[in-house]
Amino acid sequence: MSSSNIGSEAATGAVRPGLVERTLGRLFLHPVNVIAATSVSPRFRLIDLECVAFESHRWSPGQKVQIKTGGTLETRTYTPLRWDGARGVTRIMAFAHGEGPGSEWVRRARPGERCQVFGPRRSLELRPLPAATVLFGDETSFGLAASLCGRDAEVQAVQAVQAVQRVQAVFEVGAIAESRQVLDALGIRPRALMERRTDDSHLAELHSAMSGGAHYVLTGKASSIRQMSRALKAQGVESRRIQAKAYWAAGKRGLD
Repeated sequence: MSSSNIGSEAATGAVRPGLVERTLGRLFLHPVNVIAATSVSPRFRLIDLECVAFESHRWSPGQKVQIKTGGTLETRTYTPLRWDGARGVTRIMAFAHGEGPGSEWVRRARPGERCQVFGPRRSLELRPLPAATVLFGDETSFGLAASLCGRDAEVQAVQAVQAVQRVQAVFEVGAIAESRQVLDALGIRPRALMERRTDDSHLAELHSAMSGGAHYVLTGKASSIRQMSRALKAQGVESRRIQAKAYWAAGKRGLD
């Protein structure tokens, strides 16, 4: 989950910004209705979105949608945890952190509200995943985790007449109690859940908890991904067994 801009490189020159935004909006954005919004904890909300364009899309876990959150082309990126193509409905786990337009949208979203979305499109290619896959991430990875090893993963597998993927997750988080509450609501039982430390010493312990995996999916904070990737390779894990996707980095925007 991150912030980015659609077509930002095109918004230069003498053309009025308002015209550029309207043109890009018509080309890339789909109208979406919020049909449900439920608070799971003070900062996390489950939000269901309905869109005609979703009906024709063949979705797989790891894909992303980008929601326009303000008056400009700034968007917030989410990994859907559930996809109902027959109804044209998807569900996201939205994390409101900070005071930016993305967090404001998460807090105010209500059924009946309309917004615009770009996607879905590819972010991580995760099908099929080998047995004994381990997912590493943080709060921004909860939606992805739910689609792979939570209650919604089981629902999607039954609907698609597929076997449930056996994925285990480890997380670094800012608040243990709140994160556990959210993970419980999603039906995710992590192999390890640890609070971040300023010196990143917790990452060594999480790395130990990841041992024995046949495949690794690293997500969340860019610097944590780099450290985990180096540690895995140092213990002999081949690069082809590691997939990585940074959702955010301190002081940066628009990673995804």
